[in-house]
Amino acid sequence: MRLLPQVLPGIKALRDVTRTQLEEHSNLLSSNLYKRARHVITENERVLEAVDALETGAIGKLRQLMADSHRSLRDDYEVSCPELNTMVEIAMRQRGILGARMTGGGFGGCTINLVETEYAEEFEHRISAAYASATGLQPDIYLCKASQGAEVVGGDSAIAEDGPVAKAKRGNL
Repeated sequence: MRLLPQVLPGIKALRDVTRTQLEEHSNLLSSNLYKRARHVITENERVLEAVDALETGAIGKLRQLMADSHRSLRDDYEVSCPELNTMVEIAMRQRGILGARMTGGGFGGCTINLVETEYAEEFEHRISAAYASATGLQPDIYLCKASQGAEVVGGDSAIAEDGPVAKAKRGNL
């Protein structure tokens, strides 16, 4: 971000840079910086596309977006590892899988696997056995159900005006 504002005035973060702009000015960046920036920019695009896919029920699109995200984390951001790649590869072969990718900080982190409810227990058993066979490691698998994310409750409009950090510091959140 120290280099791109020289040619793209007004940008404050990579979210302000389009893929086309990055390509046009890739000569300013080292190979590694270019790959890292490309991951961030394309991941932002994928997030917006994933929202649309979830809202419209385009599960095939969501599956592809998660696969692309994992590849980008592995190849451009270089934060995956062989064990995570193996887990994602095994997950993508299971019945009921809607998408799989690494998540968290990488370097031995976790994968997130979206699985149809009716296949969840089968998925847990099959992936556990296949992963142990492939790596010699026994994975910890946690089944959970997606739920509503964080939100303001109780109608406290002061949070929006005052800011959640200020409220939290005063112990009111």
